[in-house]
Amino acid sequence: MDATTTAGHRGWPRWPAIVLGILLALVGLALFAGGAWLAALGGSIYYLLAGLAVAASGILIARGRIAGVALYVLVFLATVAWALWETGLDAWALVPRIVGPAVLLLLVVLVAPLMHRRPFGWLGAGGLAAVALALVAGGFFLVAQSGERTVRALPAADFAGSGEFPAAGAEWTAYGGTAEAQRYSTLAQITPENVDRLERAWVAHTRDLPADMNDNSYGAETTPLKIGDRLFLCSATNILIALDAATGREIWRHDPGVSEDWIPYTAACRGVAYHRADGGDPAAPCASRVIQGTLDARIMAVDARTGRPCAGFGDGGSVDITQGMGPVVPGMVSITSPPVIVRGNIVTGHQVLDGQKLDAPSGVIQAFDVETGELAWAWDMNAPERTGRPEGDGMYSRGTPNMWTMASADEELGLVYLPMGNSAGDYYSTGRSEAENRYATALVALDAETGRPRWHFQTVYKDVWDYDLGSQPTLIDLPGGVPAVVLASKQGDIYVLDRRTGELLTEAEERPVPQGGVEPAERTATQPFSLFHTLARPRLEERDMWGMSPLDQLACRIQFRRAAYDGIYTPPTASRRWIQYPGYNGGSDWGGIAIDPVRGVIVANYNDMPNYNRLVPRDEANAKGWTPRGSARGGAMGGGAEGAGDPQMGAPYAIDVNAGWRLPFTGLLCKEPPYGGIRAIDLRTGETIWDRPFGTARRNGPFGIPSMLPLDIGTPNNGGSVVTASGLVFIAATTDNLFRAIDLRTGETLWQDVLPAGGQATPITYAANGRQYVVVMAGGHHFMETPVGDELIAYALPAE
Repeated sequence: MDATTTAGHRGWPRWPAIVLGILLALVGLALFAGGAWLAALGGSIYYLLAGLAVAASGILIARGRIAGVALYVLVFLATVAWALWETGLDAWALVPRIVGPAVLLLLVVLVAPLMHRRPFGWLGAGGLAAVALALVAGGFFLVAQSGERTVRALPAADFAGSGEFPAAGAEWTAYGGTAEAQRYSTLAQITPENVDRLERAWVAHTRDLPADMNDNSYGAETTPLKIGDRLFLCSATNILIALDAATGREIWRHDPGVSEDWIPYTAACRGVAYHRADGGDPAAPCASRVIQGTLDARIMAVDARTGRPCAGFGDGGSVDITQGMGPVVPGMVSITSPPVIVRGNIVTGHQVLDGQKLDAPSGVIQAFDVETGELAWAWDMNAPERTGRPEGDGMYSRGTPNMWTMASADEELGLVYLPMGNSAGDYYSTGRSEAENRYATALVALDAETGRPRWHFQTVYKDVWDYDLGSQPTLIDLPGGVPAVVLASKQGDIYVLDRRTGELLTEAEERPVPQGGVEPAERTATQPFSLFHTLARPRLEERDMWGMSPLDQLACRIQFRRAAYDGIYTPPTASRRWIQYPGYNGGSDWGGIAIDPVRGVIVANYNDMPNYNRLVPRDEANAKGWTPRGSARGGAMGGGAEGAGDPQMGAPYAIDVNAGWRLPFTGLLCKEPPYGGIRAIDLRTGETIWDRPFGTARRNGPFGIPSMLPLDIGTPNNGGSVVTASGLVFIAATTDNLFRAIDLRTGETLWQDVLPAGGQATPITYAANGRQYVVVMAGGHHFMETPVGDELIAYALPAE
């Protein structure tokens, strides 16, 4: 045999082949070791077999044997066949299975000339291989971008019939546009045909930023109101601001002086409420007032004209909602969502910091007179006979479910609709009261004048998955005049109820769910599931695991096989991790849904990520130093993901949540894309009109390095949408920092702009001086890992 067939061509260095061979051998050994572990767990044997073959090819190549090249080519061809068998033509699923091996194939082909007497022939083959690999990669991405999706025709624009319906137009008077929270506008100056001409009209700054821009506790989620010629908004730490709606010029600001000690997980103020007194002098002080809840647990009212506190409201313009709650340390009780005003009362819930202790402050719902700030009523579910504050040293019942998100109200019916959260200690249910088990994770309708419950509809029984209701209920009259409320859940279900009685107007059923976990006696045999519509995906399988290479995909497969998982509602476990899918971010979260009441179309953006959880025994949690906020070693300011080491003091277990189920070394999520989507739904039938991944990969990548790839991967998202009469959907929400206009007919993006920070806020649209504006807050968000900012940006068509 010619020496050049084993020792390389004379004059060519052998060290590249040796280095590549060693690399392949190491990769092969890692695949073999992990593959053996996965096979022992009952998983795929591909990695074990591929690891052996890759290691063997590496050894041969390091020794200068051309057989090593041939062996690796065979491994690659077998890998492609296996990948197509396991995933089909799913481009994102093929990436970790093929792209990494393809890169190694290119290197193998390039070193092959060093092991053969005819290097130029091998170089030519290598060039062809490189071209082929480039075409394969390009084909993957083209498939990813042009994946077929069904688009049904939009329903006829006759859903509302001939009757009138409340909708936002020139004004945006409540968080959801109107009290009905449809997030729909009758404005139509901006259309699908001219939206590509949209430009920035003005930019305003709240000037409320952390002193250290690396501080990840700020997340301005603000949605302004537009009343008359002014916008009213709150900053991340509750600075109230009035702007000229046409120019963005600041008219006044009021800083309530909220201390950073009161920041819970996030410094956020989602919005404010507005009230104008009936009759009297409209120019009198506080005849019209802006009302907000603060991070330090106050309801405050200021004059809408001047920004000065309303002296006749509470104590110098504010009311402390913690009266009657007993001990409250800073950050444990905060108001992050706007209250609702109905029948002359300001109705408010509040956030109670999750996961700290079972003896947390009460989730009591309170109502205050909109003029005086006097307590009108309080609903303490464990003390239904009491409608006022506890007497003497008494306290509202501690640890009860709270309502941290936005309520809705029906002024005519005199009802306020509360999407309730869970009891303190989200992941442990033993010891909860009968009332807590009735009202937790339920939509509760209270009498707006007395606070007495009228009806409730529960979406989860004995919730230990943090599936609290985050979406604001949306009110709409169905054909025939039936008053309905549409409710979206974190599990992905959408329910339609009669808002007078709570009776289901769409179908649902009880289905058996997994049993066991650390509290087997507490788990219910069934849970409710909507048959009208769900955003949820099929249960996860091992093949749904992802990564940027076969190695980290293998790690995710091993984690999947090691965890407890029997589908949705898998009970919490302590001996090993369990998979929660969907995770606590949804489905639908606080961004909620928008409804076009003319066409009868729901627009819902959603998340599609699991969590990887474990209950941590108390002794282990104590050793880790996990203690509640306010204790010697307890958590201070916010910034971390909820549940990532929460003590749940008073329960036998703390909780450790890997939100999104991420690998520690790459930061990538273990589930394959998409991680979020947006969908249009026919309100008549519940059928999907279109559904698409929502968000590009431009700001995502391994090790936190943005890939800048403009590919629709479908990212996590927080914030809602606005629908206009012209057939446009305006939405930010995604982690790619883009603000989009989407065609309601097809789901296609017609226009987009890059925001200077994360757009985790719901936009608004309004008219001023005959011009339609669309406004969104670019404030960023720590959980979405988007940059912090303070810009409120207005868009409009070019001035004529």
